Amino acid sequence: MTKRGILALPAAMALTAAVVAGCSGSGSHSGSPAPSGSSSAHKPGPAPKESNPPGDIPDNQVYVAYRPSGGGFTVKVPEGWSRSSARTTTSFSDKLNKIEITPASASSAPTVQSVRTQVVPTLKKQTRHFALGKVTMVSRKGGHAVRVTYQADSALNPVTGKAVRDSVETYVFFHNGHQVTLTLSGPTGADNVDPWRIVSDSLRWQ
Repeated sequence: MTKRGILALPAAMALTAAVVAGCSGSGSHSGSPAPSGSSSAHKPGPAPKESNPPGDIPDNQVYVAYRPSGGGFTVKVPEGWSRSSARTTTSFSDKLNKIEITPASASSAPTVQSVRTQVVPTLKKQTRHFALGKVTMVSRKGGHAVRVTYQADSALNPVTGKAVRDSVETYVFFHNGHQVTLTLSGPTGADNVDPWRIVSDSLRWQ
């Protein structure tokens, strides 16, 4: 081989290497997956918004103590709810939920039987489409109470003219000749177990 041929061989090899490298680089650019941290990687969208049933009381609801003008007891009610009074009953309401507090004098503590024969018939007369659940004795932090659970239609909405099916808990508390009837109502299907427990657990005699 001549000296000229020997000198040309490295140049040819270099040219071949450049062509191969170019082809290799082009293929890896178009076919290689994007790195996991690149901006083209799939990112999850925002979490879907929760859809709470109508009447659900928020978990962050604040409660304040209510004390009637005549004294005798206190009970916690949700802060910011509208207050109204009719005869001896004080009501607190917000949208579809309501709390009613009715104090009275009583000669003896209520029993499951006395509530079933005296209170339940009155509730049935005062509500539409009354459906009795259970009448039981329960223990709360303020003492024992007879609890009545039932379902009934709410009052008609003045705008729509329609009623809502409510789930209701009525508690009858007694202490030293004083009785307090506490009624908690809200739409059937709303998860208000914890809020109603906070209210019914909060009654304190004074």
